[in-house]
Amino acid sequence: MFDYFIVNALCLDGTGSTAFKANLGITRDKISYIGDEVYESQNLINADGLLLTPGFIDTHCHSEFTLIADPRAHGRIAQGVTTEINGNCGLSAAPILGDCIKQREPDFLEYLIPYRWNTFDEYFQILNDNGIAINLATLCGQGNIRASVMGYKEGKASDVEMAQMYMHIKDAVRLGAKGLSTGLIYPPGVFTTTDELISLCKYLVSIKPDALYVPHMRSETEHLIEAIEETIQIARQSGIRIHISHLKTGGRANWHKIDKVIEMIEDAKTSGIDITCDRYPYIASSTDLDTILPKWVLEGGIEAEIKRLKDSATRQKISKELQKEPDEDWQGIYVSSVYRQENRWMEGFSVVEISERLGKDIIDTVIDIIIEDDAKTNAIFFSMSENNLKRFLKLPYMTIGSDSAVRCFDGITYKGKPHPRGFGSFPRFIGRYVRDEGIITIDEAIRRITSLPAKIFGLDRRGELKVGYYADIVLFDYHNIIDKSDYNNPFVKPKGIEWVFVNGVPVYQKGDFTNLLPGRVI
Repeated sequence: MFDYFIVNALCLDGTGSTAFKANLGITRDKISYIGDEVYESQNLINADGLLLTPGFIDTHCHSEFTLIADPRAHGRIAQGVTTEINGNCGLSAAPILGDCIKQREPDFLEYLIPYRWNTFDEYFQILNDNGIAINLATLCGQGNIRASVMGYKEGKASDVEMAQMYMHIKDAVRLGAKGLSTGLIYPPGVFTTTDELISLCKYLVSIKPDALYVPHMRSETEHLIEAIEETIQIARQSGIRIHISHLKTGGRANWHKIDKVIEMIEDAKTSGIDITCDRYPYIASSTDLDTILPKWVLEGGIEAEIKRLKDSATRQKISKELQKEPDEDWQGIYVSSVYRQENRWMEGFSVVEISERLGKDIIDTVIDIIIEDDAKTNAIFFSMSENNLKRFLKLPYMTIGSDSAVRCFDGITYKGKPHPRGFGSFPRFIGRYVRDEGIITIDEAIRRITSLPAKIFGLDRRGELKVGYYADIVLFDYHNIIDKSDYNNPFVKPKGIEWVFVNGVPVYQKGDFTNLLPGRVI
């Protein structure tokens, strides 16, 4: 007897092979049968007209706190995502020590999280005790490590500080971290030298030869080429594998650089460097509004940043530097979510619209928003090319990463106007770019969001339809799958996803959430 038996399915096994008709049985948490026979089961599912694939793997997430606040993971499940990779952009759940504790406290408070933790084992214990709806794997954030050891100051790490950082890396790997991520536009990553990164990666490879270095590079705009060069240099000198986060050419003046970017990556691959990357299928990015500030303003953490912004002489200096930005850049910046309740009216408006409503200069408006919202404002930046997006999505080593924190359609994470990529990335990739625009085949598309990320991140027995593999499975209507979330109304489920299984348990059944929590820390 099978716990679930699916009949009449058109299967794509995740390897890139063409579709085949088959029946599939699930016993406990594993796939236990794939073939032509029909067997008895109390739960028989007729998949006629649907595609059956491995569960989708989101390679770039920021759900450390939202999964603790609400483990149901609606925004991922409704897309067919069964596993997400967290700890990106230098920010991970742990370690949280020293100055890092103070910096991350607003994240705990925002989601009314009653727990506090310092290490990955403490964090994983909370997840396991509470339960989660999807599987979670994580990287260790270099930002967490440096902040826990050195705080948010600029400057070179001493030998003693480097030894402490190595210790944190060793502990993270021992507890299951898949590699090291960086956020080289955020403090304290922005203050880290290339040599320091090479040293960290060399040490990581020495204790985990298959480890990954996953950079949010130092620039995705004006200095994009230099950032790619630095990333390749780190790989070449340390021997580490590279997975570039959200590869893009930001800003119209940089769109032409795509040819050089792809050439550099593929030359590096030809020379033996293992490089992959991810991208979300949208032309707007999203991050903290204060990332537009000069990097020197960010030194010392949020309190020091706010103090500088409030100082009249320093503020004048900052304003002069920001005035170099062309007007069209400001037109494309929208406030997506705020920290303080009294600022909620700003959500969904551009900084230009907000400045007009307040009767202030644009730069003064932006600085005031950052001050009044404790530097916790999130913004959406429209700065990318649709043609370049399609070229990136065609790359055979490109995975899909939503670059978002998982949220639910009710409860404490249901707030603001977050980027629609958190609700529609995978149906949009399949429905718009694969089915409607035909940029790649559906066989290849499924490989890129299943077996490829499983291989990159070392997710054992996941990412393929194979007997003995974990039953992370999606059934969807290929003819109707599409995203429905947009920038004004992000909290909208996509169309076309019918069933989602995580470790053999249905978490999405005929388009409805079961709110079961069978996910695991991988």
